[in-house]
Amino acid sequence: MKDKLLSWLNFVLVADVFLVLFGFAWFAIAVIGDASGINLGLDLWHQLWQPLFNPAIGILMGGALLSGLINWVSRKFQAD
Repeated sequence: MKDKLLSWLNFVLVADVFLVLFGFAWFAIAVIGDASGINLGLDLWHQLWQPLFNPAIGILMGGALLSGLINWVSRKFQAD
């Protein structure tokens, strides 16, 4: 059960990392485009910040903490 949970959690975290990296790359390119006077979707990115990218960053941090906590508890029970 624990291994299946960790496997699922790791899969979700990997997908979430790529979503966050995509959001960062889009933001960086859109800011450069905005500074150059080219519309590359900065307004759309701002609209998606609150409902998509902000929770994705929170899930990534929470999932990393949860994964570390599960591994720590697992090692504590295994050592005894």
